[in-house]
Amino acid sequence: MNNLILKLYPQRFLLLLIILLLILFGSLVFPRNWFEDLISPILLIINLMAGIILTYKKPRLMRFLIGLVALNVLILFSDTVNYNLGINIKVVKLVSYFIFYGIVTFEIIQQVANARMVEKNVIIGLICGYLALGLLSFFLFFVIELVEPNSFSSIVFQEVGDNELPTQRLLYFSFVTLLTIGYGEVVPVSEIAQKAAILVALIGQFYIVILMAIVVGKYINQFQHDS
Repeated sequence: MNNLILKLYPQRFLLLLIILLLILFGSLVFPRNWFEDLISPILLIINLMAGIILTYKKPRLMRFLIGLVALNVLILFSDTVNYNLGINIKVVKLVSYFIFYGIVTFEIIQQVANARMVEKNVIIGLICGYLALGLLSFFLFFVIELVEPNSFSSIVFQEVGDNELPTQRLLYFSFVTLLTIGYGEVVPVSEIAQKAAILVALIGQFYIVILMAIVVGKYINQFQHDS
């Protein structure tokens, strides 16, 4: 197991990027019901495993992520056996993903900031960090809507099925907020949702300004040194 992780470690950002893109755009390729109910949960667990590779050099953190993988595999199995999970189990699942993407985002930022040279892997890492921020925002908004329904306009429980939220609309809102585009189809209504939207927009801007400044500074120094 360790040998496999060691071999995959140099490609950790690329592996994470591929999985993140599949999570974001997989619904365009696969039938929506299949993607929402089966493929997306599996991809999220695979993403947790990619996070294990990312934290390979931090054994304690890696063991913690292994625990998150085990927890979510158990929840996925329970969901398969008993499709209508209670709200408490759903909140636990969402919070575990929120913690995961928080750890992954911080770890990516740290690894990119500490990189000695600006190369392809660093650029891919920057992209991964931004996408991970978007998914971190998604799980934050999802928990808010699940705990306090109608926190967002145009986000309502389905009238049929098992009362699951329209996740694609929340995912869309998360990235629109992170990018500070603000088309206005979905609007935060409750106070906690509004504060969360402000926080996400601020973090997105800080990420772009600070991390890009660090990388550009490293690249200029690298170019001058090579010259």
